[in-house]
Amino acid sequence: MKAVVCKEFGPIENLTVEDLPDPTPGAGEVLITVHAAGVNFPDGLMVRGEYQMKPPRPFTPGNEVAGVVTALGDGVTSLSVGQRVVSLCGLGGFAEKVVAPADRALPIPDGMDFNTAGGLMLVYGTSLHALQNKAKLKSGETLLVLGAAGGVGLAAVELGHAMGARVIAAASTDEKLALAKAHGAELGINYTTADLKSELKRLVPLGVDVVYDPVGGALTEPAVRGLGWGGRLLVIGFANGEIPKLPLNLLLLKEGEAIGVFWGAWTQRDPAGHAANVARLMQLYTDGKIRPHIGGAFPLNQAKEAIEAVMNRKALGKIVITAN
Repeated sequence: MKAVVCKEFGPIENLTVEDLPDPTPGAGEVLITVHAAGVNFPDGLMVRGEYQMKPPRPFTPGNEVAGVVTALGDGVTSLSVGQRVVSLCGLGGFAEKVVAPADRALPIPDGMDFNTAGGLMLVYGTSLHALQNKAKLKSGETLLVLGAAGGVGLAAVELGHAMGARVIAAASTDEKLALAKAHGAELGINYTTADLKSELKRLVPLGVDVVYDPVGGALTEPAVRGLGWGGRLLVIGFANGEIPKLPLNLLLLKEGEAIGVFWGAWTQRDPAGHAANVARLMQLYTDGKIRPHIGGAFPLNQAKEAIEAVMNRKALGKIVITAN
């Protein structure tokens, strides 16, 4: 099979596509023929050696795939050969075939194409867990989404809208804001041309209920200043590259909360909760309440370009790599 290979931590341009032996599923595992693999910010960090998990080299990046089960390991009874699934695999997703734990491979609806499925689990899974399980977002509340046209940001916009929240999208260009509004945002703030703190005060004088922050850097503090009484900051990630430092009195004065969201670890600690959330996402898709935006589909031999698009924040919505 063909697979993307990272031989040493370093620039993404050093990745190669090579022929590797087909993997074999062990007990409790399945072999998946990959049709689409989602590209996520941690993939690039891992290749550069900047992620908290540093796998032994060489390795194949890629944590989420959609495809067809082609072989079962011993003891697997929950899935069958030929079944269409979406799965987290940890590593190895940017390849024509990958092995994954059977309990992390979940069925996808007949009406969902592979590109959509390959780009759904991580960003929508993260956003649903953050908004539903952590922030406990309620209908009628106001949700501010930073980086609102990226993978997790756009998913948060759609899910917030589906949950009945008033969604304010914040992004770096008018094009990105237009995309966010097309997916359910009521208002938009271009934080390149306008001051985020001032715009929030103008648009929501009493403050927002929830801030969804996958960006970090200089945007976090003005967003927290825009929280209302009892507001919640969801710490998703740091696409800006800078981990912000917050004056904690901002939370004290509003009885606010800063909530860390580590979705990948949560899926391992609560597989039943994860499966329930994925089932809800599939139902929301079937009901037409979410429509993942695939901003680009790159063949396996253009994996470097796909990862660079995500790392340079050029992606609108989700980027996937197509392998078969």
